[in-house]
Amino acid sequence: MNEPLVSVVIPTYNSEKTLAKCLESIKNQTYKNIEIIVVDNFSTDRTRNISSNYGCKVFLLKSERTMAKNFGARKAKGKYVCFIDSDMELSEKVIEECVSLIELNEKIGGIIVPERSVGKSFWVKVRDFERSFYAGTEIESARFFRKELVDEVNGFDEDVTFFEESTLPQKIEKLGYDVRKRIVSPIFHIEDDFSIWKWLRKKYYYGKTFHRYKERYERTASRQTNIFYRLRIFLKNKRFYSQPLLAFGVIIIKLLEWFSVELGFLVGVMEEYARNKKLYK
Repeated sequence: MNEPLVSVVIPTYNSEKTLAKCLESIKNQTYKNIEIIVVDNFSTDRTRNISSNYGCKVFLLKSERTMAKNFGARKAKGKYVCFIDSDMELSEKVIEECVSLIELNEKIGGIIVPERSVGKSFWVKVRDFERSFYAGTEIESARFFRKELVDEVNGFDEDVTFFEESTLPQKIEKLGYDVRKRIVSPIFHIEDDFSIWKWLRKKYYYGKTFHRYKERYERTASRQTNIFYRLRIFLKNKRFYSQPLLAFGVIIIKLLEWFSVELGFLVGVMEEYARNKKLYK
């Protein structure tokens, strides 16, 4: 094939409910020169069997997602690498559009793919409505990259879970590359089992590394983590008022997320202080 190889990296853990849909969507891409790399965190369900059935390269690694992504990138053979989650479906032209766009200009280092939330619950509809306002803001992060640049900056920060997907594009941007270009075709985030309480616990966990992220990426973090910045995005857009029930849900979920993150931040700072105090005794 004359088309450049694209490596799609997927971290997994007990992902059998959504993984087949994810892999099927990759197989159905209009762009065909793709290798799929699954980095599995020792799943106890059928995750690895499903991956093998779709011809994926499967690796085992006990790790957080950031480490799994970096490991997958090191194993990748492609000119380009795309990072997705196991509960995502790609619309059929995602890879084609990314390759076409990035091949046009050598200074494009990363590409943003629009993301939609799909599911039947009210909160999933709220999340999908929320996402629709982020185009062109610093809330979005690129997920398709030049492999050589991923290697040059050593991938994602492995000790950060808060906004971890943003660490890689910001490091590439510091090299002078554009990471804000955006395609049209979306990725669909399958959230049929979405639970507001599980989501807030996750935000609390992410908040524990908030202080590290803010120290390293202060300019961007000051916007991404500012609840008033988010509210301005919504309240300045007339479309936000066209769905009052969903709009109210967005305000509620953002306030709850902010509280969860701040609580995690406080706990994370105290835990790190205790570790350092013990280390230097």
